[in-house]
Amino acid sequence: MKDKMSPGCSEYYLSRCYEKSSSIVSRKIDDEVILVPIRKNVGDLESIYTLNEVASRIWELIDGKRKVREIKEIIIEEFDVSPQEAEKDAVEFLQQLEKMGGIKTVE
Repeated sequence: MKDKMSPGCSEYYLSRCYEKSSSIVSRKIDDEVILVPIRKNVGDLESIYTLNEVASRIWELIDGKRKVREIKEIIIEEFDVSPQEAEKDAVEFLQQLEKMGGIKTVE
């Protein structure tokens, strides 16, 4: 059984605050947000990420001040999603961002 505060649990993410890493560049092109990881001071064009509307909003809300729980509540208010779906989407997206080095925890 996983501890509530282990990296595999939603509560681990919901209670944290993240900031965007300087090793990723984001650009808004029309209605899409694109993330480009920076490797050795150059954009890694092999690893470009295009975000959907919800992921784009989560990315926009990551500011180093809001806890993920607050971001989840904003997503519920702004999009037609259940609390469970908003939590699942937010946690999965944060896991992907962590894996690619796109965010870091604010202590």
